[in-house]
Amino acid sequence: MNRAAAAMSLAALAALAACNPKGAPERQDNGQATAEPQTVDIPQTVTSEAPGTTPMAQRVAVIGLLNKRNGIERDLTLKPGQAERVGDVIVRLRACETTAPWEIQQLTGAFVQLDVADPKGVFHRVFSGWLYKETPSLNVVEHPVYDVWVKSCAMTHPDAGPSTVKAGSVASSRSSAPNSARPAASASAAPAAATASPAAPPTAEANSAR
Repeated sequence: MNRAAAAMSLAALAALAACNPKGAPERQDNGQATAEPQTVDIPQTVTSEAPGTTPMAQRVAVIGLLNKRNGIERDLTLKPGQAERVGDVIVRLRACETTAPWEIQQLTGAFVQLDVADPKGVFHRVFSGWLYKETPSLNVVEHPVYDVWVKSCAMTHPDAGPSTVKAGSVASSRSSAPNSARPAASASAAPAAATASPAAPPTAEANSAR
């Protein structure tokens, strides 16, 4: 009887082990299997640009590419929408931007995508996002072989906004306030009768002569 009970318990353990084999995807507390992370491209659309700003298609960025295996570093000059392949890596530029000269914090950024081929020659997206020259720690490319960073973005900004008035211009010398009243006439321009001194009183000699 004991042998039969032991055999039944062993069969139950084997059945439980078969329900959750090795290599099955781990499940969260809610019982749903965790999915592997996937890279999703978010289209970068420029809705409007200030007059005098270089259009996105005409901007030129310089992206640095480093191969950590052989230590070879090269500069890639790209316009938004262009891509360049170097061996088993493709660097694609989606956009680049610099802050205006009058901004307090100066930043140079570029939206870069990095595709690396696997041993079978199939390319996979390993990075997609903004990189900043002045603060590279904001977004880091985590790859064992390749590293990319922003070096420059050639573009222009308007000298000033439409409501800005430059110093020394005609518009700045004119005031929008109404002209103030002219100052009153000075005392020297007053009528002579008002400024004339009164007649002197008669002297004692004049009174005795009367």
